[in-house]
Amino acid sequence: MSQQKIVILKGSPRKKGNSNILADSLAKGAKASNAEVEEFFLQNMDIKPCNACDACIRKPEKGCIIDDDMQLIYPKLRSADSIVIASPIYWFNMSAQTKILIDRFYGLIEPQKHALRKKRIGIILTYGDTNEHSSGAINAINSFKDMFRYIGAEIVGIIHGSAMDAGQIRQNSELMDKAYNIGVELASEA
Repeated sequence: MSQQKIVILKGSPRKKGNSNILADSLAKGAKASNAEVEEFFLQNMDIKPCNACDACIRKPEKGCIIDDDMQLIYPKLRSADSIVIASPIYWFNMSAQTKILIDRFYGLIEPQKHALRKKRIGIILTYGDTNEHSSGAINAINSFKDMFRYIGAEIVGIIHGSAMDAGQIRQNSELMDKAYNIGVELASEA
């Protein structure tokens, strides 16, 4: 069995935020199952918005021409077996840090396919409301489902839950265990 490579993209502005805590639990499960895990804390990265220049479409071999920290992330995404996106829900959808990253996935378009095609995907969402509908998490869930279906990637698991205060998610052992187990699953070969 080959060692699986997992990239975790943390879209919370708080290092100890609830979505990041669940992502850490997932990483722990993956590492315990011998996966290679690399994490990116998006808040501390210089990621510019897509400028719609379409250079990545005209010359896909060159990719995105924006000189920022996405140039560090792109090769990691290409070589990963699995990708995990963790985000809090802010104003009825994913965080701005997460959305700007997602928009830059456009630069991964290759002739006749997308570089993330056939990747295994994990999604982690936390919100300060009672459920995925009143929080707006359902909007992010549907966005991720639509996006990854379109590019041909497989969502292995979506973990979402409520926590009002930073760190409160630790008290939800069911979600913490679910995150750990998704990490174990992503660490195994498909």
